[in-house]
Amino acid sequence: MRFTENHKIIGNARNILVFMCSFIFFMNSSSILGQKKYVIVIDAGHGGKDPGNLGNGYKEKDIALKVALIVGKKLSKQKDMKILYTRSKDVFIDLWKRGDVANQAKADLFISIHCDSHTSNAFGAGTFVLGLRGNKKNLEIAKRENAVILLEDNYKDKYKGFDPNSAESVIGLSLLQEENLDKSLSIASLIRNNFAFKLKRNDRNVKQDNFQVLRETIMPSVLVELGFLTNKEEGRYLNSKKGQDQMGNAIVEAVLNYFENLKLNTVTAPLPENKELTNIEYKVQIASGKNSISTKSYNFKGLKQVQRTRIGKLYKYYYGNTSNYSQVKKSLKIARSKGYKSAFVVSFLNGEKISVKKAIKLQ
Repeated sequence: MRFTENHKIIGNARNILVFMCSFIFFMNSSSILGQKKYVIVIDAGHGGKDPGNLGNGYKEKDIALKVALIVGKKLSKQKDMKILYTRSKDVFIDLWKRGDVANQAKADLFISIHCDSHTSNAFGAGTFVLGLRGNKKNLEIAKRENAVILLEDNYKDKYKGFDPNSAESVIGLSLLQEENLDKSLSIASLIRNNFAFKLKRNDRNVKQDNFQVLRETIMPSVLVELGFLTNKEEGRYLNSKKGQDQMGNAIVEAVLNYFENLKLNTVTAPLPENKELTNIEYKVQIASGKNSISTKSYNFKGLKQVQRTRIGKLYKYYYGNTSNYSQVKKSLKIARSKGYKSAFVVSFLNGEKISVKKAIKLQ
């Protein structure tokens, strides 16, 4: 009897010990997760032998670098952020190396900073994400920024015949960031809103086009055009300390909001062992916005069974719900044929969003 009682006591003690160890491990794991550092790569456009545009005598490479350093310095004060630069001084960096810096660092975000130019008196700040050709104006901007390729050694070998002056080459680039497009659009929109509504800069909206520097990255990425140096007033503003501080601060605030939103919407918990994987779903995201729209087919160019989900202040619209990846790729083609050129595939496990790559691997 005593042996049994002792055995029970020892068993209970063991259970308590296991519970305490598990609790300590859980607390340590939570601390580790909480201490995750977001890696942000800031790319100051042009540099060295490539001055960028020289509107009104101002140098794009100098202004881009000054703003990049302002952004990096302020973000580096955040305990959960690690800042890397593609260049921190006036040196020439190949476009492919800029993306490689971010890829090698496994960056969470890539921001490329530039200044625009035009033969007219155009003005205003713009943000771009990688995508298929939007219109002739966007194409010309992309061609102009991509032209730096011609200054690189052996550029024909590096870019496999890509001609930055050829519309066909620019149009023919593939969209490599489908999984990251939603996040790229998110950070681009936050930056754009700060420029337009807080600094009252002329709003040139968020656009998509094929910038080579964005094409080289494999994480959420945005290219920022601070404004037009060819516009006398705007060029003077961007060349001033006040203008650089204000534009830099607007980018910093947008980045902080972006990661705050990411923390609220991202599930980082590890999968339990023997997790049932039958609840993996693929969908095509066709739209996202602040307005709640009826999911009737006539609102979505004839697409049927569109789903609407609210995440924070945004509504997201999905098409083609399926557990079959091959089937969702067909739905993606249908959505794009209807005019949703920026549509992309997303995936969920038991209702929680995960990367498409992870979903395929789990299946």
